[in-house]
Amino acid sequence: MNHTNYIEKVDKEIAELIKKELKRQREKLLMIASENYADEAILQAQGSILTNKYAEGYPGKRFYQGCEYYDEIENIAIARAKKLFGAEHVNVQPNSGSQANQSVYLAMLAPGDTILGMNLAAGGHLTHGASASSSGKLYKTFSYMVDKETYMIDYNEVERLALEHKPKIIVAGASAYPREIDFKKFREIADKVGAYLLADIAHYAGLVVAGLYPDPMPYADFVTTTTHKTLKGPRSGIIMCKEKYAKQINSAVFPGMQGGPLMHTIAAKAICFKEAMTPEFKKYQQQLLVNSKLLASELMARGYKVLTGGTDCHLILVDLRPNNLTGKDAAIALDEAGIVINKNGVPFDTQSPFITSGIRIGTPSITARGMKEKEIKLIAGWIDTVLKNIADVRVKKNTAEQIKKLCGKFPIYKC
Repeated sequence: MNHTNYIEKVDKEIAELIKKELKRQREKLLMIASENYADEAILQAQGSILTNKYAEGYPGKRFYQGCEYYDEIENIAIARAKKLFGAEHVNVQPNSGSQANQSVYLAMLAPGDTILGMNLAAGGHLTHGASASSSGKLYKTFSYMVDKETYMIDYNEVERLALEHKPKIIVAGASAYPREIDFKKFREIADKVGAYLLADIAHYAGLVVAGLYPDPMPYADFVTTTTHKTLKGPRSGIIMCKEKYAKQINSAVFPGMQGGPLMHTIAAKAICFKEAMTPEFKKYQQQLLVNSKLLASELMARGYKVLTGGTDCHLILVDLRPNNLTGKDAAIALDEAGIVINKNGVPFDTQSPFITSGIRIGTPSITARGMKEKEIKLIAGWIDTVLKNIADVRVKKNTAEQIKKLCGKFPIYKC
């Protein structure tokens, strides 16, 4: 598929920028934990004629005529998601994970009700009650941190906070937490205070469906996820819940939170769910986990402080304070050398969120390219070399050239 042949005819400026971005994705190691490569089928669905139609409402209950094929597409997406995750009810219309979380709050809370979620500084997400988010503005929020020694969730502290503040919703999930989450324990805590349990598995969903990460479905009232990241689908979101909450959730998504759904994206989600049911997808998740654990081990062997002493998933958090580096400086230097990660706050960080003391590294994209243990060891060495020579332009240039050669052996798209 040619990514720009029609665009070039009407807008050469945008076509040129798309070409440059394709070149960047081809020639660099993309290692941001929340990103992945969607395959050609996903890209084609998202760029299809399905974008032309309004389909406000739900299958069989649309507000416009001409939605018969859109009903079929959405029903297929719903059925596949139910089967994939073992969910009683699925809403595939949320445009993002953030909107999925906000829809659950809108459905089940009144303004001023209490949410207990993971602190943003501990690895939580903005929508788990951060003051900058609508979740922190519309609701009364409290947050749990991680243990100061282990950097892992202290479930006794979660329980203490729950008993003290009596939240209506407890959020179990994270944006930068590398270890397994005990959803059963969260359920027990929620039951003690009569709270709903929302599990946000945006980062872990691919590993969950492959049986490689704890499954929240038996324990949570609501499960939200994005469909990109480890699922390798389009950038979007879904909500899963028990059937008894279906009407409230559907009403919160539409008309409460959104208008017409993006049917081209829902079609891409349907494809994503089908692909996630294949043996190849499970093998991909297994390799992703092998790569992540090995990278953490290799970095620790080189003297880096990997938080929690390793990882149970696709992401790694590195505290660079012992190396006298900031996350911002490290991220810039690595990008210049062809390794794209993101600066990230670490628990109890003393730097601002715009500087940070750490970096977050992920393996979904490089694993999608077909890279395995041999390449992981090379990558760990390159990260180490760049960070130990952070101001050396020649080192960064030489590293970028080596990475470009490696990437050429693992192509992402055929055109």
